[in-house]
Amino acid sequence: MTESSQDNDADLEKGRLLFAGPWAYVMSAGAVDGLPPRTGIEVAFAGRSNVGKSSLINALTGQKALARTSNTPGRTRELNFFSAGPALTIVDMPGYGYARASKTAIGAWTRLIFDYLRGRSNLRRVYVLIDSRHGVKANDIEALDVLDTAAVSYQIVLTKCDQPKAPALEAVLAATRLAISKRPAAHPEIIQTASRTGLGIPELRAVIAALL
Repeated sequence: MTESSQDNDADLEKGRLLFAGPWAYVMSAGAVDGLPPRTGIEVAFAGRSNVGKSSLINALTGQKALARTSNTPGRTRELNFFSAGPALTIVDMPGYGYARASKTAIGAWTRLIFDYLRGRSNLRRVYVLIDSRHGVKANDIEALDVLDTAAVSYQIVLTKCDQPKAPALEAVLAATRLAISKRPAAHPEIIQTASRTGLGIPELRAVIAALL
């Protein structure tokens, strides 16, 4: 075994151990004055409605129903906090891009997200989920603009990567790399995942563990 493979195995094990504990729902907040006290670091997950955010959080934590999954887009309208201890908190952010929501509701969600991003000093990274079947859409670009403006580090996670054919997936990867290539707050590495098969889940755990 080479030194690099040993290091990689060690990183994967750190990630496994970090997520092996009993995860639990902490609280939900619909306004910044209702946020929980800052403890440890936070990582947040953002993405279009129905991108697979809840499924990914459940896969990461090894629990089937920690985050609610729904076939109704736009159901999550608050910041939902999950934790397995003081070191790390996962934040499930409201899905964006749900056309049936009223303009008033969309405006309230946008303000909540931006105020959270700007005011949460222990927020270490936002993982922006992109559906690998569809690639980066206009409302994804709007979300990335908000993150760049707030100067919050973010990283792209492609979801449902078990579904597209290899050439289509490569095309989405290339287009996504181009979309983030000149963005100041974007991490250059794109993580490919599939909650249904477990693809990329150990690697994403390791990436999050490295933030600690």
